[in-house]
Amino acid sequence: MTKILIIGGGYAGFYTARTLEKLLNPGEAEVTLVDARPYMTYQPFLPEVAAGSIEPRHVLVPHRRHLSRTNLINAKVTAISNADKQVTVQAEGGAPYELDYDVLVVTLGAVSRTFPIPGIAENAIGLKSVEEAEWIRNKITTNLDRAANLPVGPERQRLLTFVVVGGGFAGIEGFAEVRGLATKLLKFYPQISESELEFHLIEAADRIMPEVSLETAKWVIDDLKNRHATIHLETQVTSAVDGIVETSKGDKYPTDVIIWTAGQMANPVLRNSDLPLEPRGRLRLRADLRAETDDGVLENVWGAGDSTQVPDVTGNGLPFDGSCVPNAQHAVRQAKRLGKNIVASLRGDAPIDYVHKPAGAVAGLGVGNGVFTGGQKKFSLKGFPAWVFHRGYHGLAIPMWERKFRVFGDWWHQMWIGRDLATTSHGVEPRAFFEEFASRPRPKPAEAEKPAESKAADKAADAKPAEKAAAK
Repeated sequence: MTKILIIGGGYAGFYTARTLEKLLNPGEAEVTLVDARPYMTYQPFLPEVAAGSIEPRHVLVPHRRHLSRTNLINAKVTAISNADKQVTVQAEGGAPYELDYDVLVVTLGAVSRTFPIPGIAENAIGLKSVEEAEWIRNKITTNLDRAANLPVGPERQRLLTFVVVGGGFAGIEGFAEVRGLATKLLKFYPQISESELEFHLIEAADRIMPEVSLETAKWVIDDLKNRHATIHLETQVTSAVDGIVETSKGDKYPTDVIIWTAGQMANPVLRNSDLPLEPRGRLRLRADLRAETDDGVLENVWGAGDSTQVPDVTGNGLPFDGSCVPNAQHAVRQAKRLGKNIVASLRGDAPIDYVHKPAGAVAGLGVGNGVFTGGQKKFSLKGFPAWVFHRGYHGLAIPMWERKFRVFGDWWHQMWIGRDLATTSHGVEPRAFFEEFASRPRPKPAEAEKPAESKAADKAADAKPAEKAAAK
């Protein structure tokens, strides 16, 4: 039986496995999926998780619930040897071991791209996982709690200052959503005025959101300025040591919330392999999603998603070196074509090229506000209509109906009863409370149970034998 090994369980990996389960006959092939996390994250909703509009677990699609015919292994891929047809994996707390395969499917996805800026690694946080989004929400609400109890001064201002680095879709959506959260929360903090909140977005380029038209991008900037948020274009972060963000224009912003969304890069594990890579570290693919070397096609290696270079045969990828833009829209559709091509190859048929012309781009900018740009940036919507379109599109796009019901339920509840203010501030260190009280010294049980009068009588009784001995 052919062994198909999928490495990576995000958009591309999950949808590839789902497609294979639908198309493969029983006994035709054995499908295994490896990922360190037991779920797929619907990343377009992470800004709304950070803003408290969607519950964190509702943007996760559990592998074990929805991949019933796939062998699931929760482990991290550490090396790939296509010459030996083996992948080295390591589960948390376990020793590395090898998995054999006949067909390898690379859907590892991308990771946050950082630069060697002092202090960023120690003080910044990304927005690519649900854990990061939840931390951001908890941090904002906790900072407001702390600031409300402090007098006006540097420490209070530090707690009320938030910095986002990167003006792409993830950065702008996250920036707008958390700004909206903080503003909505102010009615519960009469000690804090809106003028004390500082939100700064830092972008190295001369514009934001390259996926939308320049006119739409300028509208977004003006809209955010009207909400007392500051966008710094053609500006770079030069340092974040001790939580003080310094820019190339000489500004300094003390803060303890630095959200890093300045781009992404291919998964570094691909560098630890013998697979054909292009200069940016992505897997080289043909339009039919098979890996390609200088000498020809690797028949047993396929790929899809953000860590691969898929030629865009529609011509839309020219601004991005002729390859498909790394986004969810392409990853999902590539995965479905990939699953069909693998089955066709197993049955002796020729694979078909991946072709998809994106219909446009949509972004949420907080409750009741958004932007939408149609294909080729010729049509756009702004404000409330675009926000409705954003929620409708992504609400239906998240996989599995049970997830859709949960997300739409969150929005419905929020409309009637507002956002949930409860904060799990010790989520990162859940044992903090237990350790704090477990380490305290406690009185002896017998001593603690006796009343004060009884303890005094015991001391007097203990003294009498000593007095008698002295008299003798």
